[in-house]
Amino acid sequence: MKFSPYLLLPTFFLASLAPARSGIPLNPPVPEGFGVNIHFTTPRPGEMKEIAATGVHWVRMDFSWGATERVKGVYDFSAYDGLLAALSPYHIRPIWILDYGNKLYDRGLPPHSSAARQAFAQWAAAAAHHFRGRGVVWEMYNEPNNITFWKPKPNVFEYIPLALATGEAMREADPNVTIIGPATALIDLRYIAACVQAGLLNFWSGVSVHPYRQLDPETVARGLFAVRWMIARYEPKGKHIPVIVSEWGYSSTWKYDHMDEQTQARMLAREWLTEVMNQVPIGVWYEWSDDSPDPHNSDAHFGLVRFPYRAGGDPVYEPKPAYIAARTLSHALDGYRFVRRLSIVDARDYVLLFTRGGQARLAAWTTSAPHTIVIAGASGRFRVTGFEGARLPAVRAHHRSLRLKLSPDPIYLAPQKPGGLAGTVKGGGRQR
Repeated sequence: MKFSPYLLLPTFFLASLAPARSGIPLNPPVPEGFGVNIHFTTPRPGEMKEIAATGVHWVRMDFSWGATERVKGVYDFSAYDGLLAALSPYHIRPIWILDYGNKLYDRGLPPHSSAARQAFAQWAAAAAHHFRGRGVVWEMYNEPNNITFWKPKPNVFEYIPLALATGEAMREADPNVTIIGPATALIDLRYIAACVQAGLLNFWSGVSVHPYRQLDPETVARGLFAVRWMIARYEPKGKHIPVIVSEWGYSSTWKYDHMDEQTQARMLAREWLTEVMNQVPIGVWYEWSDDSPDPHNSDAHFGLVRFPYRAGGDPVYEPKPAYIAARTLSHALDGYRFVRRLSIVDARDYVLLFTRGGQARLAAWTTSAPHTIVIAGASGRFRVTGFEGARLPAVRAHHRSLRLKLSPDPIYLAPQKPGGLAGTVKGGGRQR
């Protein structure tokens, strides 16, 4: 997969905290917008408990056409009934990807004939009807702009009629169905433009992208802004359609910027915080578990936990630092909603304000070398938690200003007494 850089644009504040009409919440509290990709329908004993302990509220998984329609017109969704039952006790919702070919149609290639498109749409409609009212978000295919998944070569003008037919059929089967798409590899603006111009926003409740990059997570901002701008031009009146990051992660063995497990953990925290800051209501980390111990196979090391499964263990997978970073972020900001990025002189500094009722907390880091900033409007002492859960030395504000050392490692600050960030909430925060 190729990786493309995007420059950073300023963050725009959220206009509303109300749920989107699509059923996808806007600006949900942490960690309700976080998820992980999985590759199973039957979790192993102890696996769901360990996933849930990270705080994630979503899992994304292939909903395979070929595996659920083995005889034309006969559908077997029992495996996914089982997965939904396994998710339910943990209040985790599924994003299920309507994907790939079926050997019964078009020789197993992505459906491109009229008959295959009709069959795919009927299958998707049957699934929507079967799972209606059960909190499923359906994603229309996976990376159709990637030759790995759309052979013999990607063609948006084959994808569009399939997606239109599928959206229409699913909406008829369940008027309240939630569909997102097109799940592009990277942020493919030309592909997305063709989709939204063709009217797919009439059926979609979110536009999904996979913004992989071998750059800092913060560089995604410009691409996300471009997609939001495009949506705003074409979304139906009265409908608010957000950008969904349905797949994105960093391998702990990439030969990029000295990547290792510690760096992967740092990237996870910054990736999720960057998504929140850029109005992304659902951000799904790729992926839940490593696939192999082979250190030379970088594709096998995107996981939050190490390979292999340890039957009878507690936990059943050995957590990587990224797992600890996910759990720490979820706990440090649990129930808090993003309000704004504080105005700091250096654009490479990130100080994010979150509130919950009358309480406030900060997440802070920089993409430059470690240095000290001053946050105005703060008072009292602050507990400081590192991105991997370590309790760091507390800091104290003096004369309504808090001197804070930033580094590329995110930290979370909580006032020890109510009102410690009252001045910051009201508009303070500029560096002196």
